[in-house]
Amino acid sequence: MAKYDYDLIVIGGGAGGLTSSTFAGQSAAKTLLIEKEAKLGGDCLHYGCVPSKSLIKSAYVANVIRHSQKYGLPAAQMEAVDYAKVSERIHRIIGTIQPHDEPDYIKDKYNVDTQFGEPKFLDEHTIDLNGQKISSRYFVIATGSSPFIPPIDGINEVPYITNLEIFSLKKLPEALLVLGGGPIGLEMAQSFHRLGSKVTVLERSQHFLPKEDDDVADFVKQQLEAEGITFVMNFETQKIEKRGEKVAITYTCNESGQVVTTEGDQLLVATGRRANVDGMDLAKAGVDFDRHIKVNARMQTSQKHIYAVGDVAGGYQFTHVASYEAVVAIYNCILKIPKKADYSNTPWVTYIDPEVASIGYNERRAQADGVEYVKHVEELTHNDRALAEGENRGLIKILLNKKGRVIGVQIVGYHAGDLIAEWIPILNGNIKLSTITDAIHPYPTMSEINKNASVNYMVSTIPAWTRKLTKILFGYQGKV
Repeated sequence: MAKYDYDLIVIGGGAGGLTSSTFAGQSAAKTLLIEKEAKLGGDCLHYGCVPSKSLIKSAYVANVIRHSQKYGLPAAQMEAVDYAKVSERIHRIIGTIQPHDEPDYIKDKYNVDTQFGEPKFLDEHTIDLNGQKISSRYFVIATGSSPFIPPIDGINEVPYITNLEIFSLKKLPEALLVLGGGPIGLEMAQSFHRLGSKVTVLERSQHFLPKEDDDVADFVKQQLEAEGITFVMNFETQKIEKRGEKVAITYTCNESGQVVTTEGDQLLVATGRRANVDGMDLAKAGVDFDRHIKVNARMQTSQKHIYAVGDVAGGYQFTHVASYEAVVAIYNCILKIPKKADYSNTPWVTYIDPEVASIGYNERRAQADGVEYVKHVEELTHNDRALAEGENRGLIKILLNKKGRVIGVQIVGYHAGDLIAEWIPILNGNIKLSTITDAIHPYPTMSEINKNASVNYMVSTIPAWTRKLTKILFGYQGKV
């Protein structure tokens, strides 16, 4: 067997890279983690999950204060938000988490070396890092993704921002234009609106939240419009330009043909992500790629000893999926335990208020796959805890197959991301719906939403003749 400097080199220090390297290091593999930035943690810690959820909480509290009378409290005088202080809080939280991703910490705890720089493949087993040749038996590429900037006339001539800059703003925009109606765009739109910005969301297609069903997306849109956020949809962008201190977007409405210009003093581009495949000389390693690195279900690239996980592999762009794929990769390459990635019951959450959570099939995906289903939908208007919290906006939708097994659930509501967790073992274990209906849920909690919806569906399937039969058998009197 050839002698290499390392058993495993992991390229990328985000969620996928950290999970890969620490798992491998604990499994006796001599492991090197390489990150091009001067800090570990990746997008999730510095520009994504952590800062966005911290911002969302600040915005939520601002909204509660602004509507204090809703809770029977005196009207609160909401002062203008100093966004620099909000940004300071965000970065304090990042700083609290960062020590768990420091090189010394992961060296001591997980037996992983760390180096910083931009590696380039010299051949299928060797990289150049800062002028040093380093070889490895296996590789995991976890370089993540970056904001996709659409090729719109003039966009590079205006000072737009992305998720990389938005959490470090020192001043709250008076009027924020959000280009893109996906999860990032909507989370930022609602947060900045609640902090005091006038917000317009521009989504060029007829749908936003593209992974969700129309009824779910429409419900969310109504909630956000009720808060005062403006939506512009179904248009073709003509140009983006600077007008004095303003940024102006000119577009043609597809339905009317009318040409319209919308202005703001800050433009957030949230039009999706692109895989970070450039700069590594992947061709020299014999790794096939185009817009992302091509992998099989074991996370192997075209070179069987080189794996790719997370956003760079082009699948679901979620931190928890990157970590899951990293585990799959290490099972295969380091532990030699065959394991394939299965995304059929992947949960995800959009952290607007109310949250949108999903697992398994929704109607859009079921119809695309030709899967027959029945559905049960009910609004969350009568949950006692939701009423006590003043948070009873939302709905739950359960999809079941012919055998009555749950194949998908969507929840829109307060803490929907937590509520969806109860459905994860139900779908993954192919467990009967009666498991939830028979289980005792604490009262009063939001979790009763799951039980009540399940019970109500089960009751709706009881044939009318059974009531007549029990009346005859037991002499019951029937209706009052």
